[in-house]
Amino acid sequence: MPHTRRSFLTGTAAAAVVTALPAAAGAMDPVKRAGPSRLRIGLAAYSMRQYLEAKPGTPRAMDLLGFVDWAATLDTDSVELTSYFFPEQVTKTYLNDLKRRCHVNGLDISGGAIRNNFTLPPGPELEKWFSHLDMWLDHYAQLGAPVIRVFAGIPPKDVTEEQGIQNAIGNLRRACGMAASRGVILGLENHDYLTSIDRMLPIVKAVDSPWFGVNLDSGNVDQPDVYPELAKIVPYALNVQLKVETGPAPKVVTDIPKVVGILRQAGYRGYIVLEYESKPEPYEAIPTHLAELRAALDGKKA
Repeated sequence: MPHTRRSFLTGTAAAAVVTALPAAAGAMDPVKRAGPSRLRIGLAAYSMRQYLEAKPGTPRAMDLLGFVDWAATLDTDSVELTSYFFPEQVTKTYLNDLKRRCHVNGLDISGGAIRNNFTLPPGPELEKWFSHLDMWLDHYAQLGAPVIRVFAGIPPKDVTEEQGIQNAIGNLRRACGMAASRGVILGLENHDYLTSIDRMLPIVKAVDSPWFGVNLDSGNVDQPDVYPELAKIVPYALNVQLKVETGPAPKVVTDIPKVVGILRQAGYRGYIVLEYESKPEPYEAIPTHLAELRAALDGKKA
């Protein structure tokens, strides 16, 4: 998803923040999985954002129910239902209709995604984000979504770099308690300044909750050699979003078989969700990229 590439931690400053992170009761261990790697394919609603945000009657416009129907015509096993595209007033009836539409189309709901900023200090603005999370935890729990993608966020100008990270850790711990009560897992995305994986990992370990892990985004890495960086966070991954381009600007084409290989080597079990953000028309490009992903999973060339 689009993000501000402001890296407010650099060089020795980043190292200083990492060493100052508050300790959890214990450092988070990699996710324990039973059985060998098993990968399935998903499609994020965000991939069709220009049509989900289009006015009704606009050519090729869709709503989330229409997105589910279109996804059912593709070679995908699940859909990720991004919060941005729900109606302004979300009712239980709507959620039940959406859940039913997914089921009758043979599609799992792999997860959801929300906006948030947990780098804020205590106060009214932070409580607005917790209220936002509380609402969406209820919505996604009713849908049966197992995981929600969250951000750490970017601290405001009056919050120091170190304090922003410490705020994020404490706030994520609190958020995990809220998520646990609904049986929903929170996945922290490598996003914004957390495109630095060495900066992200200590935060993940410090939160240390069974209801927390990584939402690995293959496109959000600040190093040109992307794949060793991704390999560092795969052991903590509870969801994977695949971008067809990756790395710092200028971005390069993602080596999809290599990503699949890294996931398998780490024993990841779960969804690889295509989150399409590139320029070619999504209606035409997405089926091609899903075919490439399916071929990679099958050990074939697309």
